[in-house]
Amino acid sequence: MNKRALQSLGVGCGAFVIAVLLWLGGALDRFEYSTWAWRVAFFAPRRTPSADIKVILLDQASLDWGSKEMGWSWPWPREVYATLLDFCRRGGAKAVAFDILFTEPSVYGVADDEALGSAIRKTRAFVGAAFYGRDRVTQPIPSVATNATVLANVSDEPDPDGVFRRASLLRAHDGKKVPSLGLAVWQLAGQRDLALPLDERNRLILDFAGTNGMHTSFSAAAVIQSEMQLQAGETPALSPSVFSNACVLVGFSAPGLMDLRPTPISRVAPGVEIHATVLDNLLTLSLLHDASTSGAILATLIMSCLAAWFVLSARRAVHTLLGFVLCLPIPLGAGYLAYALGYWWPAIFGLLAVALALVGAVILSYATEGRQKAFIKNAFRYYLGEEVIDQILADPSRLTLGGEKRELTVFFSDIEKFSSFSERLDPTVLITLLNDYLSDMSAIIKEEGGYLDKYIGDAIVAFWNAPVAQPDHAARACRAAVRCQRKLEERRAEFERRTGVVLRARIGLNTGEAIVGNMGSRERFNYTILGDAANLASRLEGANKAFGTYLMVSLSTWQRAGGNWVGRELARLRVVGRKTPVRVYELTGLPGEPRPDHWGVFEQARILFEQGRFAEAQALFERWPEDPAACAYAEKCRSLAVCPPAAWTGIWELNEK
Repeated sequence: MNKRALQSLGVGCGAFVIAVLLWLGGALDRFEYSTWAWRVAFFAPRRTPSADIKVILLDQASLDWGSKEMGWSWPWPREVYATLLDFCRRGGAKAVAFDILFTEPSVYGVADDEALGSAIRKTRAFVGAAFYGRDRVTQPIPSVATNATVLANVSDEPDPDGVFRRASLLRAHDGKKVPSLGLAVWQLAGQRDLALPLDERNRLILDFAGTNGMHTSFSAAAVIQSEMQLQAGETPALSPSVFSNACVLVGFSAPGLMDLRPTPISRVAPGVEIHATVLDNLLTLSLLHDASTSGAILATLIMSCLAAWFVLSARRAVHTLLGFVLCLPIPLGAGYLAYALGYWWPAIFGLLAVALALVGAVILSYATEGRQKAFIKNAFRYYLGEEVIDQILADPSRLTLGGEKRELTVFFSDIEKFSSFSERLDPTVLITLLNDYLSDMSAIIKEEGGYLDKYIGDAIVAFWNAPVAQPDHAARACRAAVRCQRKLEERRAEFERRTGVVLRARIGLNTGEAIVGNMGSRERFNYTILGDAANLASRLEGANKAFGTYLMVSLSTWQRAGGNWVGRELARLRVVGRKTPVRVYELTGLPGEPRPDHWGVFEQARILFEQGRFAEAQALFERWPEDPAACAYAEKCRSLAVCPPAAWTGIWELNEK
């Protein structure tokens, strides 16, 4: 396992341990509840509440109607509820459940309780409410308890923040399990055998439906008035058929009746709606499960390690930022996806672990590789372009002490007659001129991906294909050389105005194997090159003097550059210090640009020269006196014609660097 993988694992595991301890300790619950509300608000409107569930609400309008029109004070006479039950029975309701506790005898007398009891007894399936709390149990009055099909628990406890996200389905009492109101109605509706995803406290996660989590509801006043109209032989405002084969739940929504409950989808939901939601989930099998703890732990560990790896692998600040942008939404996205699949996934646990891993990775990266990369970037920004520096930063191991043999294209340039004019220029003017010249040339070399090896006074040494591989290194070097000459041509008049000097530079390019790497002591070393390839580039720069040219490249560079470059073969040349001759070319333009017309004749003359036919070659060369290379050849032909060599090989011998 490499260093980066170990660091990622360490940071990811550290972040995970902190997050899992906080999660298992309950410290993240409050934040998880908030994200759960987002998920409920997103998915609830996309699910339609069950049409088999109807809710009758004793709302504020019902209280006002009862007080003004009927003269009923609160609590209402219980025979009023009997009227409501008669309407449900008339409509063919499958079951009726009251989320109303009748724990005290009616203030209107025994007959009032008996009227309610009689109506309950006639109801097809009636679920009465009882209170099974942790510390006390409260049963309804006998007329309700004895006539109800079943008594169900309406007591429940919210989450620690007071919001109802789950509902208890069973309560143990006297060795028996008492169902909740919603469960009891579901059982009376004919459902029995179903494995329910309950938590350790026998609670079901509520899957709310609809924009406000409400089922089809009717005002209690409208139901009671409709039954009274039917009994009087009138047309009712509400048809009993709305309750046909429905499960009807009756509860309070008037604020003064103190039965409003906060849910993830509404801060003031009628308490009966929680029971209706339980029934809805059971009837439609919309059952939410708690995600597996072990599964959440494993997935979060993987996510935190991957997040750390992403940042520790980042090459730039923008990549680190991208890591945050991509990784942080994943735990939240997992929460939404899990909800769609029927699970409560602990999103905040994952989010915290990933966030800690990202931050930890940033700190570690800065403390270790960040400082190393900052050092490398600062050290190499004078020698390389941004693109090449980025490639080095991806693998800083290249910068260890030592070297390697690699094919390079080497660039060597020198200012013509620098020594002669440097002695007569004011030092300040000379330094300014040199700085401007070197800055222009260096910028072009770096833009083309070259490495600025060194300045030797006015000379520039650069190379391509190291420290990073560049398959087109020869073409890059040729393009840089042409651009350098053209940039100098652009500024030549300006430099002459400022200094009185006509500034020209000679460039030599050669491609070949060289030793490249960090060379020096362990305390101080330079990234540089050694070898014959570099020496030849230097010799070719000087060889320009013999031909009056300013950009000479070797055959190896010419061939490796490929393409339709503007250039001509100059000679088979033997430079000082080398036994083996080399073919050299003058490069003057970029691929596709026009070539001078007389170069065809120059090529004919050069071939005659190599064949030893000096007089014929001279005659052709002299036709182009404005061409420095042709003039140099004409002069060479004249001298060879006077003193012919004993054994002519066609090689132009140089006797000076």
